[in-house]
Amino acid sequence: MNTVHTSISVDRVLRPATIVGTGAYVPTRIMTNADIKKIVDTTDEWIFTRSGIRQRRIAAPDEATSDMASIAAQRALAAAGITAADVDQIIVATLTPDMAFPNTGCFVQAKIGAKRAHCFDIEAACAGFLYGLEVARHFVSAGTIETSLVIGAEKLSTVTDWQDRATCVLFGDGAGAAVVRPATRGRGIIGNVTASDGNLHELLSLPGGGSRNPASHATIDARLHYMKMNGKEVFKHAVRAMTDASQQVLKKCGLTTRDIACIIPHQANMRIIQAIADRLDLGLDSFFVNVEKYGNMSAASVPVALDEAVAAGRVKQGDLILMVGFGGGFTWGATIMEW
Repeated sequence: MNTVHTSISVDRVLRPATIVGTGAYVPTRIMTNADIKKIVDTTDEWIFTRSGIRQRRIAAPDEATSDMASIAAQRALAAAGITAADVDQIIVATLTPDMAFPNTGCFVQAKIGAKRAHCFDIEAACAGFLYGLEVARHFVSAGTIETSLVIGAEKLSTVTDWQDRATCVLFGDGAGAAVVRPATRGRGIIGNVTASDGNLHELLSLPGGGSRNPASHATIDARLHYMKMNGKEVFKHAVRAMTDASQQVLKKCGLTTRDIACIIPHQANMRIIQAIADRLDLGLDSFFVNVEKYGNMSAASVPVALDEAVAAGRVKQGDLILMVGFGGGFTWGATIMEW
């Protein structure tokens, strides 16, 4: 039985918290399906039919997760009209940190000059940004801090097995960021639902490099330092979990899908998004989708999509939006906020 954590409702916290600025960064290098065809036995039609992906971004060899995160962070701060000196907290959601320690948030702090921020990372795979957003909301709502910078950033190209055609076609690099502060108008972040199921960890994991399988000639030879995924099982669980989380958070907030102006899902696979839309009895026009351009960017997926949705006018002041994600662990969650 899964235990679902539902965070306290907005009327029981000291003050509402909201996102006041977003930013994103994707690397300049574009890897198309035609490029992947040169590496593994595949075709553009095969990739697009199964995933909805046409291309993805690949970071430069000397471009680390913190480099991408820092650019996204600076753009989010500019959108919020504040500077790094105003930041009290930096949370980086990532499964591809610069190194085991220090945490990637500390590298971002140094790069952007947020001298008084405390920093830490969260690892909840593709659901990481939503987990980080909820942590930031509680800090801000409680009055512990005024400004949190929440970043989802990944360099998945470093942990992608470019010999495995079933997985190498799916992933890309990038970063998205959001500035969370007390809401001066509207309800801000209204509600959140998060859940996990550690019994299914073997369906999506990166086995090598930790204390279970520390780096050795044997782990390298076995290619344990690359992502492993049971695609069919992940698909099934992702659809069910993101649908359930969406329905649960709507019920918790006393809302229906008709109240939501835009749904921003984790951009893992077009077929997953379509299946969720079908289960929620919605058309794809209710969703913001950019998976065709970027592929699956894990923790960066939702914040990059959010930033693009805002820039495109799909999210406007007063709109209710629903963000939903699912990742390894398994971990998943959904958040509703008034923009």
